[in-house]
Amino acid sequence: MRILYSHRIQSRDGQSVHLEALVGALAAQGHEVLVVGPASFETASLGDENRLVTLMRRWLPRFAAELAEFAYSLPAYLRITRAAQEFRPDVIYERYNLFFLSGALFARRFGLPFLVEVNSPLAEERSHFGGLHLKALARWSEAFVWRRADRVLPVTAVLGAHVAAAGVPQERIEVIPNGIHLEEFSAPGPALGVKDTLTLGFVGFVREWHGLDAVVRAIAAWRGTPRLGLLVVGEGPARPGLEKLAAELGLSDRVRFTGLVGREAIPGLVEGFDIALQPAAVPYASPLKVFEYMAAGRAIVAPDQPNLREVLVHDCTALLFDPTREGTMWEAVLRLATDATLRARLGAAAREEVVRRDLTWEGNARRVTALAEALLAGRTRSGTVSANRALVG
Repeated sequence: MRILYSHRIQSRDGQSVHLEALVGALAAQGHEVLVVGPASFETASLGDENRLVTLMRRWLPRFAAELAEFAYSLPAYLRITRAAQEFRPDVIYERYNLFFLSGALFARRFGLPFLVEVNSPLAEERSHFGGLHLKALARWSEAFVWRRADRVLPVTAVLGAHVAAAGVPQERIEVIPNGIHLEEFSAPGPALGVKDTLTLGFVGFVREWHGLDAVVRAIAAWRGTPRLGLLVVGEGPARPGLEKLAAELGLSDRVRFTGLVGREAIPGLVEGFDIALQPAAVPYASPLKVFEYMAAGRAIVAPDQPNLREVLVHDCTALLFDPTREGTMWEAVLRLATDATLRARLGAAAREEVVRRDLTWEGNARRVTALAEALLAGRTRSGTVSANRALVG
């Protein structure tokens, strides 16, 4: 199968991890995949931002920057068309982005199956947090893309409800969560005696709302055994404040930051955690770190909320705490810190859940291609595929 993957990702971050992992899994299963996106993406390094986009957002009035986003759909459409004339795709797969209509317009013009991966309700998200100005245009463009997709692939059922509320029939919505390359993570071995010091770990972009300051303060206040430390794998705006707090509390030797690290380093670092933390999560997300923790067989502490309950089960594959009650996360941490048997049981069960449900990029590739093949079969029966290929060619 020939799959044209359309996107508007500008930087190397969690979005690019998803893109590259899925594309690699599709290619490994014998499919031809052509990725079509901004030229800057190909040369970007981990953590880079597109300078033009950054300057545009800084200096243009907000409505003008958003109109420029919307207008980008035209050159992107032309780029997809040029690529498709040579590649002759069977299906279009797109990572949804706000004001990005190119894939929907192309697929509609040529009658190709159109699958849209949705990771967040960006019109709502940017309205709340990004100061969105053209709200009506944003909502219209979002609904336009979602409604014209043959299949919309939200990463959680919670997000699927947003898609359905935009007018997409339920039968065209298929939840496909994030995944992991399981072979990159070693299965946890047997616990080797009692440890004097345990490492709490966190992976990701460090923001204030993650609440890691509360973890640092709790570590400082803990006087029991075992001794506790924190390893933060990643970078973010909250790091300077956390480092300052750790120094003030005399914890500089126990609260460590790796900064940005390559993807290849993540498995080894996560496998060094004794307790893996997901202190907070947006209500519709499918956090990549949760799958990393599960694959590594770590004991996980995470908030008890619907999107996380889609992959985690309290007291089976994780300890879930009530995020509305202060101190409940730390109670879960201490329960794990003082019970090595529980840590081992939860970690082993979490990894087994990945295997049982095939929560892997390879599994996601199989799900995507099964959907695409079913759509192609329907078009074959209706006699539209050869006409589509002729149009594209």
